[in-house]
Order: sequence, then structure tokens, then C-alpha cells
Amino acid sequence: MFAHCAGNIWTGDDFSACFEHDYLQTLLPLIACGFSILYLGWQVGKKCLRREEEGSYEVLKQHTTANGNGRPVGSYEDDEEDESSEEDEEEVLPSRRLSLRRIRSEAHMSVVTLDKPRGEMGIAMVEELAVIAELGVHVAVFVLGSWGRKGSVAAIASVAVWAYIAVLASLRLLFSSTSKLSFPKLWYHTFGLYGFLWVISVLMFRSAIVHPRSNVSRALQLADFALVTLLFIIALTSRKGNKTVELEYEGDLEPSKEPLASVLSLLSFGWVDPIVWTGYRKTYEMSDVWNLMPKDKADAILADYRQLKKTTILAWHLLRYFKRELIIQSSWAVISGIVTFIPTLLLKVILQYVEDPASTPRNAAWFYVCLLFVSGVINAVSSGQALWVGRKVCIRLRAIIIGEIYAKALRRRAAAGTDKVLGGATTNPSGKNETDANILKRAFTFGGKKKKSKDDKKNDEQSKDPVDDSQVTSGAIINLMAVDSFKVAEISAYLHFLWAETPVQFILAIVLLYQILGYSSFVGIGMMVVLLPVNMVIAKSFAEVQTKILAATDARIHTTNEVLTNIRIIKYFAWEQRFLATVDEKRVVELKYLRNRYILWSIAATIWAGAPIIITLLSFAVYTLVEKKDLIPSIAFTALSLFSLLRIPLDQLADMVAHVQESKVSVDRIEEYLDEAETDKYSQLAHVKYDSEGEPLIGFDKGTFSWGSREADDFKMIDLDLRFKVGQMNIVVGPTGSGKTSLLMALLGEMTLLDGQVYLPAGKSRDDVKANRETGLTESVAYCAQQAWLLNGTIKDNIVFASQWDARRYKDVVIACSLQRDLEILDGGDQTLVGEKGVTLSGGQKQRISLARALYCKARHVLMDDVLSAVDSHTAKWIFEKALLGPLMYNRTCILVTHNATLVLPYADFAVVLDNGRVVVQGAPSDVISSGKLAEDASKFIASRPGSRGPSTLPSRVPSQIGKDAPMNQSEQPATNTHLTIPEPEANTALSGPPSGEPLSKVVSKDIPGLNKIADDQEEGKATGAVKLAIIVKYLVYMGGPMYWIFTAAAFAAQQFAQVATNIWIREWANAYAYHENGYNGTVSTSTADVQRASPLTHVQSTFGGSYNCLRTGSCVWNLPIFASTSSDLQSTSDSGSHVDVGYYLGVYAVLGIAYMFICLFREGMCFWGSLTASNRIHRKLMESITHAKFRFFDSTPLGQIMNRFSKDVEAIDQEVAPVAVGVVHCLASIVTIVVLISVITPGFLIAGFFITILYFLIGRFYISSSRDLKRLESIQRSPLYQQFGETLSGMTTIRAYSDEKRFIRENLHKVNTHSRPFIFLWGANRWLAFRVDLVGALVSFFSGVFVVISVGRIDAGAAGLAMTYAVTFTENVLWFVRLYASNEQNMNAVERIKEYLDVDQEAAFIVPENRPEANWPSKGSVEFVGYSTRYRSDFELVLKRLTFKILPGEKVGVVGRTGAGKSSLALALFRALEAEEGKILVDDVDVGLIGLQDLRENIVMVPQDPTLFTGTIRSNLDPFGLFTDEEILTSLRRVQLIGAPSATPSRPSTPAPNSPIKSSSTSSPIESSTTLENKNIFKNLSSPVAESGTNLSQGQRQLLCLARAMLKNPKVLLMDEATASIDYATDAKIQETIREIKNTTITIAHRLQTIIDYDKVLVLERGEVMEYGDPFQLISEEKGMFRSMCEMTGEFETLEREAEKAYNARRLVDDS
Repeated sequence: MFAHCAGNIWTGDDFSACFEHDYLQTLLPLIACGFSILYLGWQVGKKCLRREEEGSYEVLKQHTTANGNGRPVGSYEDDEEDESSEEDEEEVLPSRRLSLRRIRSEAHMSVVTLDKPRGEMGIAMVEELAVIAELGVHVAVFVLGSWGRKGSVAAIASVAVWAYIAVLASLRLLFSSTSKLSFPKLWYHTFGLYGFLWVISVLMFRSAIVHPRSNVSRALQLADFALVTLLFIIALTSRKGNKTVELEYEGDLEPSKEPLASVLSLLSFGWVDPIVWTGYRKTYEMSDVWNLMPKDKADAILADYRQLKKTTILAWHLLRYFKRELIIQSSWAVISGIVTFIPTLLLKVILQYVEDPASTPRNAAWFYVCLLFVSGVINAVSSGQALWVGRKVCIRLRAIIIGEIYAKALRRRAAAGTDKVLGGATTNPSGKNETDANILKRAFTFGGKKKKSKDDKKNDEQSKDPVDDSQVTSGAIINLMAVDSFKVAEISAYLHFLWAETPVQFILAIVLLYQILGYSSFVGIGMMVVLLPVNMVIAKSFAEVQTKILAATDARIHTTNEVLTNIRIIKYFAWEQRFLATVDEKRVVELKYLRNRYILWSIAATIWAGAPIIITLLSFAVYTLVEKKDLIPSIAFTALSLFSLLRIPLDQLADMVAHVQESKVSVDRIEEYLDEAETDKYSQLAHVKYDSEGEPLIGFDKGTFSWGSREADDFKMIDLDLRFKVGQMNIVVGPTGSGKTSLLMALLGEMTLLDGQVYLPAGKSRDDVKANRETGLTESVAYCAQQAWLLNGTIKDNIVFASQWDARRYKDVVIACSLQRDLEILDGGDQTLVGEKGVTLSGGQKQRISLARALYCKARHVLMDDVLSAVDSHTAKWIFEKALLGPLMYNRTCILVTHNATLVLPYADFAVVLDNGRVVVQGAPSDVISSGKLAEDASKFIASRPGSRGPSTLPSRVPSQIGKDAPMNQSEQPATNTHLTIPEPEANTALSGPPSGEPLSKVVSKDIPGLNKIADDQEEGKATGAVKLAIIVKYLVYMGGPMYWIFTAAAFAAQQFAQVATNIWIREWANAYAYHENGYNGTVSTSTADVQRASPLTHVQSTFGGSYNCLRTGSCVWNLPIFASTSSDLQSTSDSGSHVDVGYYLGVYAVLGIAYMFICLFREGMCFWGSLTASNRIHRKLMESITHAKFRFFDSTPLGQIMNRFSKDVEAIDQEVAPVAVGVVHCLASIVTIVVLISVITPGFLIAGFFITILYFLIGRFYISSSRDLKRLESIQRSPLYQQFGETLSGMTTIRAYSDEKRFIRENLHKVNTHSRPFIFLWGANRWLAFRVDLVGALVSFFSGVFVVISVGRIDAGAAGLAMTYAVTFTENVLWFVRLYASNEQNMNAVERIKEYLDVDQEAAFIVPENRPEANWPSKGSVEFVGYSTRYRSDFELVLKRLTFKILPGEKVGVVGRTGAGKSSLALALFRALEAEEGKILVDDVDVGLIGLQDLRENIVMVPQDPTLFTGTIRSNLDPFGLFTDEEILTSLRRVQLIGAPSATPSRPSTPAPNSPIKSSSTSSPIESSTTLENKNIFKNLSSPVAESGTNLSQGQRQLLCLARAMLKNPKVLLMDEATASIDYATDAKIQETIREIKNTTITIAHRLQTIIDYDKVLVLERGEVMEYGDPFQLISEEKGMFRSMCEMTGEFETLEREAEKAYNARRLVDDS
């Protein structure tokens, strides 16, 4: 009967004839063809269906192709397209504003070429001919009947099979010769069938050689084998699919070679050869790293991912998206899991042959030896592919997570109430996370139209506010991107172990154990089952600890980020030690949880190391004591080996569950962040309304806005009802804190709309708006924030901001914004790097670059928030006349918030006055002036009306020589919006300026010095070559001293000893039974060497690719030295060993096992204790080194680079370095142990070991160079990602105002791709190494098998088994040593990068004990500069030149001068941020250069230009260290007018009703509603929250708070650097009165001359030299004086002169009296 074979399949040395005919030649090939036909039918049907569906989408498809996204016929993505489009039926997301358009390349122009495979047609033709020949062979077999009488059915079947293959091959030939038809899938069918039939052909060919039927039969079988081998070789060496591949050349980047690789190359990672070779020959640079394949690029992945609608929690959603890849990965893993056990079984039969050569034919033994090698190769291929698929998923998953986090960051709300702690959800007693329950509930009711119950509604209302109001901090977002995305992506590379490999290995091990030990095996298996819950408990504890670690890391990174962001103020106040203590507090918490994690890990590792011993003990106890059977060596060591094999899946299960739990925590954190409330901007501004003339409306209809919810105490804008004039100048004025910035934010849609409507044409993306043909302007918005936001890039990049390049316009803008002189001063001109990366600019320079960006772009509506505050008064006048009233603003709407009402109001078309969040008055400027609602006196406006102004002069920055303030041509007035003319330059000036009388527009045609200079780019540095020994030694020293290392070394040695001892004891026990077989003695001393060796590696898995355990590769599992008898033999074993004292052997074994476990625990504990000590010391040193670094370090190092060290690198030192280093040492110890043991037993193998070691050394040498460099590049490429996240979070409102989110998303994706490039090819190199090492391992086992078979008769079974076991164990250990050594080098890269920052230049000593000033210093407050000169860097020019002047105690001195004059440098010099080149500074006759920095900075106080606040409360910002009482704090707030004095409070208790006839928005309804909504003065409550960087306060309020902080210290010397620039004039005047009352020395750097005109003295600086110094009235009276000319430029000369004279007279009266 067909397929019913009697007897065994395998008879002696070959398959039975029945099995060959019915199965190998008939059934199996037909089943393969059946699968092929079914699959082909499904593919064809699916393609036809899709064709029909796509008919209606043809237009869309063409459009996509135009974007560079269409896939050409035969592109290499085809083979994945069909399978991956199973989601077609699933719901597709509606297009979102921030979703991606798929574009070919984000940053560079890319060129696409088509690469045809060599001999595409030729190969198909050769294949066709070979298939036809093969068909002929099988027809001949059938006709000649050469397979015998019973082989006719098989012959017919084989003819049918090859006929089907011939049809497939013919179709392929047809398709490759015509371009009309294409179906590349056919190649996969032929390839699969060739491979399958080749395996059968090999087996049949062997049969024909061993047992030939006839010469004809043998000849035909030989022809069959030759042809199938030819076909299989063609398929293996031809490109996957044998099709044309689309290659994308992006810039200079070489495309990946992977799509061009042959199947053989893909399986063996041969395509990685060029990467490894390049890394060996030279140091890798980013330009050498290949590009990603198009389908692995972030934009393609995200665009595809967003098609899949999210209906479940994020973790399931991601699994669903990657299901295809994960299934492929699992398939490979299952193969690997099965093949792992094959060598075990082969070893058993080889040893049986050695014991009894007569029982097995010699050719069968050789067949088994060959299968040893084959199984090793299959295992190497399958495990390699599974891990490589995982790595591909890894980069795709990370691209999705980072892309989503970034897109969310661009959509997050601009302000929030409380800070959210991720993963900090409450847990109920059952331990179930509340949020999980809600998420699950949502998941199950998603999309349903179920009506909400009352309870649900009530719950919703209760839960709404907290959800809406809390947001994660920017530190937590950066941590999500840096750490959590990495953890989630990393798990994907190893997920197959959990659900594919482990279960397979588990089942197989149990089945085989039962065959060896019978019922006794159930005790061991039962023990394993008992241990599973223990593992689960450990895993659960892991997840809990991991959540706490991540939350603690978030907190530490947030605090560190804040300290580094605000490092200047911390240095000015000498707060370094106190803030270090704050960071240390956070670090202590983090280390506490890390310690708990390590304790858990040590316990877990001990359980995992001890489990096999306990299991073995119990199983053997039952076997000997209960079943009363003899534990002979063959049984003992076979069982031991299987138990050790079974421990691998158990270890992996425990480990993987722990890692999956960690990742689940991270996924949940990410989802919690992604579920946060988003900005309402897009819904608020979705619809643009137009007036009767077709102009868009800009303004509000009864709009009420809040920064929080309706009930919250957040600042609100109440009942806004106004229309700004389109195409004209609109002015918004009001006191500090009245809501001017909030008005702009409300207009931009950034505040929460509680009532009414807001109108602004800003709903469309910048990419989508079209320019007006007449004006060239687009109907969009440009925004200039009060605190200028600059990108990390050049000045030019910041101004152009990705608009179309227009050289003429660019020069116009540079001149109009008065940037000409700055570009000349800066080293790099307009190529100078600014933002975080390059030079730190002054506030005025930043503000003017930000304004230049708004002017340069073609947006029609420009919103400017107090752009004139940060510049000096003459520059403000120039900018107002040239920029805001100049040609660049023609036809454009300008909404300008300002305090400089006297300058701008007369030229406005519409004005609004705000107070406490309400509009007090609005209308024409003349009406607003006469309403009396302005803080300024109406008389001030008369002098500055158009046509009645005094002469105006040019600011210093326009022509570089400033024309020495020559009067301007009066014929041209700004009111007519024309250019001013440029004065005649002085003859003696060294700098060439434009000639006299030329209009400014002529300047544009000339080159501005500094334009388009080539500047050096500051790339993050990286080390080259091997990690220096000094760095490793430094890390080891940080771990502990000599005693620590003596104990640790002892622990390692003891573990090796204990491990060998347990095995030797089992040998002794077994030999006690086998007294009659001395050949076994000493045979198995290491049967579980690899098992025990695996124990320290179980916690290394996340740090290196490749298999987790030493036993992973399939070679090391042959720990079966002897397999003498089968289970059937066991039953007949006599009780001959009953005299053996089983109790004694069991007892000693138990003692040894327990000792081994304790040694393991001790060793783990020692290593982790050292690791924590090192982590603690390194972090502390790094923090101290950075905080005490010179100011220059922060000017030139981007915050992103520093934060990279504190997040990813510190995390690597905390969690990765120690486990891997432990693994390296353990492997080395194992290698030494094995070499000693092998030398003792079989010295001959040392020769083989020597050559193998050389091979390994060569492979490792090639690999380590490239992997080290790629790891360094990968680390460096993280910094730009951090940096972009940081700058996006701070500039979110600006990016949204420009509607430029899409461009930033594209840039982010480009950075993700740049980071993925070194990462994926690093893992490619890792797989390259693993495959080659596994291959050599397979060769070693093969040759040791050959050696054994050749020596039969001269060698006993025990020695043979031991030789093979040890040889294999040796190669495994060498593999892990190379792998872990490389991994250790990569991890040491983190130590290396931190070491780089431990060595940065430090500031002078904090305290100089021998030069400490008196406790009350400075008691008087005199400041004297004596011949003082300084420079920023040794290669720069002097910025201050021989300054000599003296400030008497109690004097108020104003410092003035044009930009670049050295005003801020003077302030830096006083605080020793710049050290003296020559000369000195005396404060109360103490040379500040000789005392410690702490003594200096604690005793004189500075209020810097940029207000710096910390997250916390008002109290914690004013008094971070609790040194003052509440009353003292409130007094300082009154001094700066934040509370008290009603006339200037920013938050008045009520808004007075307007008493003027002008149209006012507070005349009707607002008064009625004032009782319901009113803004409270948050400064009255010292516990009022201050958001990150003070974002919930206005710029003016921040400056006042910083001033209050300085006043609180009651300093004898107070230095203010533009400290009141953003404060309204009335409040400023009151503050100056307060300052005058305080009896201290005050030095004020000011742009507003009004601020310092009544000071005791004025110091005028120019180019770092003192030009004038004296009484303001005396200086203003000097006819050609510099101070006088500055006063004249302001247009307020008479007022200034009057004020100076009044103060001068008052001082004289005091002096006279």
C-alpha cells in the first residue's frame, strides 16, 4: 500500500526502499508543488483584486510617483508589498496635519538608478535549459524503469514535478524578456523548489553510491544530482528575485549593498565584507557609512505605519504592524531551536559506533560526522537571520517611536499646569495599574457609538482637568526619545526567543529527557515548572524596579537639564555646590533603585545558576533511591547535558520576560505621553474669514482665553473684541504682565479658547501656501518672539529659515535690522554658528536675527513681541524706521507689542492698550494717546509726531564706521516709508563704507564684510582606534581599590573551581557504579562547562547581538560524551551497584551545589557593587567637571552633546558596562580552565585549538575595528537628535507660528536616518562575525568527529566523547570572548566619551584659603579697574583694552555703548568669567583675581540680560536654599513692583472702566463679566508655580523676578545687564527710584538712556576702551561728545537733557548741604 512502509525508515546505513520511493521521491515533492500552486493562486488572485481596486486611484498614484515615491516594476520592495498589504482591508487614518508626504529624500537631492542583475536573461535561459534537461532525465527514468518495479509511481510523480517547474521557469524567462508583464514572485517558487529537491537529491545520490541498483540507475541519479545542484547553485548565487533593483544615491552616500546581494551572500552576510574591510583599513567616518535601504528610511516607515488605524493599546498596535516580520523571525527561530538538539543525537550515535564499531557501518558514521557540520551551518544561518530580521524591526520601530514623539512635541500645548510623572499612575490594591484598566476599556470600546452613561460622563468631567492640565517636562520627553525608544526597539531584536525558540527547545528537551531517564525526568521537569513562578515574580519585580529607575532618571535628567540650561545664573550666584547637591539627591534615588535592580539580578542569576544543580540532584536522587537504578556514566552525562540544554530556554524565558516587562513599561510611558492633550491651534484657526473687501480678518470676537482650564488660576485674556488692520501697523501696549504676549499667543491659537472666536490666516502649512503674484507675499504668519529663538546653525540659516534664497532681499534685511556691524565683528560673518552650537550672542543680536527672519520670509502678517527692547535706543529707532516702516514691510500687516510707545505710536494705524488681561482702550493712536490710559505723558508724543522730529542719526551698525553721527539727510522721513540716506564717512576711517549721499538701497549692491564667510563647523569629536587601556584602567579604579579586586578575582576563580568540582563529583559517583568500565573515568569533568558558563551571560543579552548563551550556536550542545545505551537498555540494567552509598554522593553533591550558588551570589554582588560605586563616582565627577567648566565651554558646546553624556552614556555605565565586563572575564576564565583540562586529557587537540584560535583572532581583528568605529559614530549621531528635540521644545510656538512643522519633522526624520545608518551596519558586522565564528565552530566539531572516526579502535568512547565536548566548548568560549570583548569595547565608548568631559578646562579655585576676604566684604562697595585688559580666547583680539576707572562706594554708574563696545564683557570680567590678561580689578581694595570664585560671586550680585528661572514656585526661585523669611521675600517683590504699589502692578485687582468716548472693548459686556473672570496676582502667593524656564510668566515678569532675587541678597555691589529691557517705562522708572534708595554701588548696563540719565556717572565704552566717564549732565553738555550724540539719536534729546540737569542739580544740593 502506498506510503505505508513496514519496519524502520532507517536500516543500518540507509533509508528503506519503501521510504525512498513513497516519501522522498513521490509524496514530499508533490506536497511542495501543491503548496507552491496554492500560494501562487493566492498571489495572483490578490494581484487581480488590487488591480481592480486601484483603478479609481490612478490619479493619486501618478501624483505619488511624481513625489519620488512610486515603486518601479521589479523594485526590490515588491516581494514585501504583497504580503504587507494585508492591512488593505483595515481602516486607514484620515490625513493629519503632521502626517508625512512620502518624499524620496529629506535633506539632499537624490538620484535614482536602476541596477539590473548580471546576466538577467542569460541566467533565466541556463535555468530553463537545465530544467528541461532535468525533465528529460526523469522521463528517461520512467521510460527505462530504472527505479525498479515499485518506482514507477515515483517516476511519474517526478516527471509531473519537473514539468510544473519547467512551466514556472518558462514563465520567468518570458517575463524577463518582455517589459509589459512582470511577476517577480515566481523566482521565490522556483528557488524554494530547487532547494527542497536538492536536499532529496543529495540523499538519493548517497543511496545510489552506497547501494547502487544498476549502472544506468546510478548514471541517471548522478545526472539528476548534477543538474539539481547546478540549479540550486544558480539560485543561491543570483540576486534575490533575479530582478532589477532601484538604487537611490543621496548626495555622496553610497546605497546599501544588501538589495544587490545574492541569496548566499544574504544568508552568510557576505554583503557586509566591504563594511568590515573598510573599518579594518581606515577609521570609519559618516561619509563611509552606506545609506539605508529606502524601505528602512524613517519617512517611508512612518507614512506606512500611519495608514494602520490604532484601535488597541500601543504595544499591541506595534505588534500588529510588525506581524509579518515577527512571523518570519519566529520561523527562523523555530528552525534554530530544533537544530540545536541534532548534534546531541548525532553524538550519541557516533559514540555508539566508537563503543561497538560492528553495530554501525562505517559509511553511516561518516554520514553522521558530515551531518554535524551541516547542522552547525543550518543553526548559524537560522539564528543569524532571526536576529538580523529583529535588527531591521529595531530601526523601523525606533523610527516610528521617535517620529511619533517628535510629531507630538510639535503638537503639545504651549503651557501647562502641573508636571506629569510618566508611569506614576496610581495602583489599586490588586496591583493592577489604573491607567491600564482604562486603556483596555478604551481598546475594547474603540470606534463604538455606545452612548455614555451618566456615571461615565461624571467620571469624564472629574478626570478631564487633571488630564488636560498636566504635561511631561521636556527632560522627560528627551528621556523618552533617548532611553525608552531604545529599550522598546532593542527588545524587538530578541523577541523570537520568547515565543518561538524557547517553547520548541523546552518541548524537545523534555521528550528526550523522558527517553533517557524515564519517570525520574518528571521530578526535574516538575522542579523547573516550580521555578517558573519564581522567575515570573522576579520578572514582575524587575518591571516595577525598571519603572522606578526610569522615573528617577527622568527626574535626574530634568534637573541636570535645568542646571545646564541655567548654568550662567548658577555661576554668577556661586550656587554650583548647592545645585550639585540637588542633582545628587536625584542621583541617590536613582542609584537606590539601580541597587535594588542589581540585588534582584544577583538573586535571579544565582537561582538560574543553581537550578540545574538542584534539578540534577532531585532527578538523580529519585533515579537511584526510588527507582533503584544504576547511574552509569552514559545515563548520567546524557541527562546532565539535556538538563543543561533545557536550562537555556528557561534562562532565556526568565530573562526575556524581564526585558519584555521593561519594554512594556517604556511603551506605556510613551503611550501616556502620546495621549496628552494637544494644542487647539489647528481647530481654532481652521477657518479663515474675509471682510467685504476680500481681506482676511485678524482679531477676536468676544474671545476669552486661558493658559489652563476655565476654573484654573492661570492667566486669562478676557472678552477680547477687536480687529487689527490688515496691511497696516498695529501697536499693542500696556504695563508689564498686562497680557501683551498672551494676546499674540491667543491670536496664534496657543491659548485655550474658552469663549468667542479668533481669526488669523495661519491654518495652512508653509509648504502649501502660494505667493500673491503682485506682492510676492503669502497669506501666512511670521512671528518674532520676545525671547528670541535661534536654531543651531549659522546666522544665515537662521535668517533665511528655509525660505527661497534671494541675495538682494537678504542684504536688505541685514541692513534694515542693523546687523552689518555684527557680521563684521563675528569671526565667521554670517556663517558663524549660533544657537546652542556656536558663539553666544548678546540679547540684542539674537533679537535682531529673529526679526531678520520675520522680515526675510514672505509671510504677509508679521507678529512682533517687543523686538525693540533688547537693542539700544538709537538702534531701536533705526530698526523701527528702516525695518518696520521700510520697503520690507510694504503691504504687510504688522502687529507690534512694545513698551516704546513714544517712538512707535505716532506712526501706527491702530493701537490697543491692555491691562490685567483686558483691553482698556483701542482705536486710532491719536484717540488712544488722548484717552489718558497710557503710562507715558501725552506731551512726550507731541515731540515725536511725524514731521516734527529732531535730526536723526544712523546707528553704529549700518556702515561700520558710523559716520561719527553726522546728521542725516532731512529730506527723507520715515513717515513716507522711504530709506534714509547714509552720511559721509570720516576720511581717516580704516573701514570702507558707502559714499556720501547714496540711498541705503545702494549699499545692498556692495558686499557687506562677513557675508558668506566660510566658517569651521563644530562637529562633535570622537576618539579613534582601540579604547585606550588608560580608560579601562580608570573605570576599574573607579570600581574599587586593590582589596576589592583581590576579592573579586578570588570569586571568579572559586566559581570556576566549584563548577568543575560539581562535574567531577558526578563523574566519581557514576564511576562508582561503572567500576567495570574504567574507560569512563575522568571523562566528563566538563560536561556542563558551557551550562555553568552561561550563567553570567544571561544578564548580558541586551548588550550584544547574537545568541544569548554559549550554547546558542548548535555546536556547543554536544555535551554527551557517552550515550552507550538507549532507554530500552536501561530497563535491563541490573542492581549491581546497590552497594554504592547513594546518600553520601548525593550529600556531597548537594553541599558542592549550595557552595557553588553562594559563590555565584558573592561574585555577582561584588561586580554589581563595584559597578554602582563606579557609576556614582563617575557621575559625580562629570557633574562637578561640567559645572566648574569655564563659560567658554558652554558657549562652544551644544547642550544636546552634554545631555547625551548625562542620559545615554551614564545609562550605559549604570546598566550595561558591568554585566558585559563580567561576561568577558568569565569567558576568559573558562577558556583558561578548558585549555588546562584539555591539555591534561588530550594534548593532541591543542594543535587544532592553536589554528582555530588564529582563525578566531583574524575574524575578531577584522570585526572589532569596524564595530568600534561604527559604535562611536552611532553615539555621536545621537547628539543632533537630542539637540533638535531640545530646540524644538523651546521654539515650538515659533515653529507653529511659521506653520513650518512639516519641515522640522522632515529634518527630524533625516536625523533619525543618519543615526540608524551606523547602528544597522554595526549589527550587520555583528551578524557577519557570529556567522563566521559559528561556521568555524561547526568545522571544529566536524574535524573532531573525523579525528574520532579515524581513531576507532585506538580510542575509547569516554575519551572520544570528552575530546569532542571540550573541543566544542572551547570554540564556544572563544566566540563569546570575541563577541563580548567587542561589546565591551563599545560600552567602554561611553566611559571614553565621559572621560572627554572630565578633562574640560576648569575655572579658577572656588575658595583660596590663604586669600579669603573678611566676612563682611565688600563693606563699602568701591569698584576700581586698573589698566585692565582681557580676551575671550588666546587666539582672539582683546575685548577690553587697558580700562582704568574708579566707582566710589554707593555710586550709581550707567554703562553705555554700541553693540560690540564691550559692555557685557565688562560684566563678565567683574565676575571673572573672563580672566585678566593684564591689570586688575579691585573691590574695596581687594584684588578679585586673587580670591576664590565663591567668595567673589557670593558677595557681588548680577542680574543678567536673559532672565533665568527654574521649575518650582516663586519662593524656590527667589530663595532656592531657604535662607530668607516670607516677609523679606515679599519686600523684595514690592521693591520691583510685582506686588504692592497699585499703579504699576502687572495684575491689578480690577480694571477701571474707561471714561473716554473712544471705542473700547471694556465699555459694555466685559464690565458685567468682570465679576466672574478676573486675573489674580500670582506673586502674592509665594507657592504659585513657576513652569520650566518660567514659561508661565511674561518676559517682563521674569526680569522683575530675577531683579527681586538679586535685591533679596541686599548686595553692596549690584550689576544689572539690561535687566529692565522688557519692562514698561513706568515700572522701570519706579524700580530705578527703589535702586536709588538702596545704599549700594550699582552698575547698570542699559540700552534705554532714560534709565541711567539721572545716575551719578556714565561710562561710555567703544571697542573695549573707555571713551568718556563722568556726570551724565556734563557729558550731555559736551558739544562733540559721544554720549551727547547717542542721546540725540534717540529723538528724546530735550527730555534726556532736562532729566540729567535736574538730577545734577539735586546732587549738587545734597553735596552743598
